[in-house]
Amino acid sequence: MIAYGPDFTYMYRRVGAYVEQILAGVKPADLPVEEPTKFQLVINLNTAKALGLAIPPTLLALANEVVE
Repeated sequence: MIAYGPDFTYMYRRVGAYVEQILAGVKPADLPVEEPTKFQLVINLNTAKALGLAIPPTLLALANEVVE
């Protein structure tokens, strides 16, 4: 119904920076581990309605994506 997690599209774009550094000769063990910095809030209104739950409009306004 509600999911909050990393933005995988952004993370996949960051992979290019790693590949570029590896192709430039940097050892993969020397590369830093990156944590996600961009997150998404997704709300599924169909599931909420099926469960009889009402999602507050303020929470809907904060969502990055609303599935209807």
